[in-house]
Amino acid sequence: MSANQRIEFARAAAALCDAHTDIFLHAIVVKKQNVMSHIRDDGNKLYNYMIGLSLLDRMQTHDVVTLVPDPTSIKVKSGNSLHDYLQTCLWFYRQSSTNLVTTPLDSKNCRSLQVADMLAGLVQGRFEDNDFSCFSLLSRKILLKQLYF
Repeated sequence: MSANQRIEFARAAAALCDAHTDIFLHAIVVKKQNVMSHIRDDGNKLYNYMIGLSLLDRMQTHDVVTLVPDPTSIKVKSGNSLHDYLQTCLWFYRQSSTNLVTTPLDSKNCRSLQVADMLAGLVQGRFEDNDFSCFSLLSRKILLKQLYF
């Protein structure tokens, strides 16, 4: 997106959150250099862990949660999928009866994933490029977790 498109997206997303208080934006970042090398060897496990830290608190309050990942984000190297990891955490560690339904969709066919991708771009710009311009327009609406191990 161009700089103007990123600004327009940030303003529109903030307005959407203001109009619909049941919409929550979550983001989680990690400084990978500070993650132990044996954990970095399988980035999928770190990814699953970060998703859990970011979403399990909210997921456990619902009877059914539908997770819609982009198929390109699903790694096959790990023996445990994100779905299995999150369901196990919900049932065994959180004592929640939440049923997790996972429905992968290509982001080109899913507006919600496109919004998530654009949000990720704003967060990435903030942390990798020190570009606060767009991020600051939306930061008050983002539930952000920072992991620096």
